[in-house]
Amino acid sequence: MGPMTEPSGALVLFSGGQDSSVCLAWALDRYQRVETVGFDYGQRHSVELEARQQVRERMASAFPQWGARLGEDHMLDIRGFGQVAASALTADRAIEMTAKGLPSTFVPGRNLAFFVYAAALADRRGLKSLVGGMCETDFSGYPDCRRETLDAMQQALNLGMAQDFVIETPLMWLTKAETWALAKGLGGDELVELIVAESHTCYTGERDQLHPWGYGCGACPACELRQRGWEGWVADERPVLRAQAASA
Repeated sequence: MGPMTEPSGALVLFSGGQDSSVCLAWALDRYQRVETVGFDYGQRHSVELEARQQVRERMASAFPQWGARLGEDHMLDIRGFGQVAASALTADRAIEMTAKGLPSTFVPGRNLAFFVYAAALADRRGLKSLVGGMCETDFSGYPDCRRETLDAMQQALNLGMAQDFVIETPLMWLTKAETWALAKGLGGDELVELIVAESHTCYTGERDQLHPWGYGCGACPACELRQRGWEGWVADERPVLRAQAASA
């Protein structure tokens, strides 16, 4: 485990997926107090909302030092936003490429909306760090995952709320294989196994098929990315990535 370096608190944007689960472990390894926030924006599948609680509970019990730092979970209802920004994640439609060259799973402005709500909550909770699992290295081309976007968002939030928030994205420059390596660096094989068994990434909500890399349909873009990352990590003999290097 890495040493605790930050006495202040963090709010993790936590969906229950692989990336946000690794981010939660990263924050618990680093901050004295960590809270989580989830968003119900009318997702087609509630399974990821259920996965959130399983990941939180198992992480707290398997790693007591982290459990002592894990604070409240907040679930925000923003289904009105989901109605405006309909996509294949919120409507019963096929996953395909749009005219803009983006997959139909892209919810326009979703991360921006998430950070506005998260920052307002963090302001009330006295938390300065906003932690998200966005990544430029292995992603589907979503423009609101880019660090440039989040730098602008951080500036806007701090100007608009007279705050000094920091948006932290520990996975921003990591491949999916390196994200597995970071999980091992943070919590060893126990954390890797927890993320395999409990986190949920599949766009179709499939929880019946357990693959070496976790549950999922094995065919949607999220499953393909997760599987490819796992197989790359295993092929490289399951290396370890330390949190300090990942967050530099």
